[in-house]
Amino acid sequence: MKKSIRIITDGSCDFPQEVLDRVNPSIVGINVAFEEESYIGGLEINEETFYSKMRECKKLPKTSSPSPERFLEFYNCEESEILVFTLTSKLSSTYSSAVLAKNMYLEENPNKRIEVIDSQSGSIGVALMILKCNELIESGKTMDEILDSIEKFKEEMIFFGVLDTLENAIKGGRVNVLAGKLINALNFKVIIKIEDGLVKPIDKARGGSNSLKKAIEYVQNNVTNQIQRTVIIGHANCPDKAEKIKQFIDINLDFKEILIASIGPIMGTFTSEGAILVSVL
Repeated sequence: MKKSIRIITDGSCDFPQEVLDRVNPSIVGINVAFEEESYIGGLEINEETFYSKMRECKKLPKTSSPSPERFLEFYNCEESEILVFTLTSKLSSTYSSAVLAKNMYLEENPNKRIEVIDSQSGSIGVALMILKCNELIESGKTMDEILDSIEKFKEEMIFFGVLDTLENAIKGGRVNVLAGKLINALNFKVIIKIEDGLVKPIDKARGGSNSLKKAIEYVQNNVTNQIQRTVIIGHANCPDKAEKIKQFIDINLDFKEILIASIGPIMGTFTSEGAILVSVL
């Protein structure tokens, strides 16, 4: 069955393969640069190469938002209605680019409807939102009904993570070098929560096992109606960790579906290698 609404997102969104297969979204690339070398994340550089280069590079890779022209190319599709999901506007100007492109496009094509959504999230959180919206599209919901549901999705989403290292935070100047190296040396892992479009450190744990346990506890303690909800586990080049969490959730909890995604170059720049993200909707 042909879908009535085209879904577009940006390259910061990290999809499980199952979601890509079901939704077939259009993805507007975001550039990631190692000094003079620039790539479109996910298209011109894969995860394995990215994490390898990031380990070797003394400076943090730089990401740059897509230009409005990049969005314009994707707006020129046959569907008359378009839903665009972007990385939180509190961390990126991607949302602004998408809105600017929308205004430019509608001047020439006033009969189309384009709705740009500031996800107030990123990575697997956006993938989850898109998966749920795709289900609504397939069930025949109108754009206005879907927009109402998106506001509820933003409120209901649970999104926690564990940073294995503060290396990228140190490189990016977000953490004092001495303090960051001390935290890494003591093997402390930072527990984060993604909420209201921001990444907030909420706890720490010593060692990988303890930190993953804490992240799962945060999910258990904050999620109701598990049987109606889907979980996506994101990993930054550490698939074994993701599989362990999936097995634990599968045995001990009762979610509708558990999926795994690789964290790509855009979000991987911020999380560093070894990070785990868990999102529930």
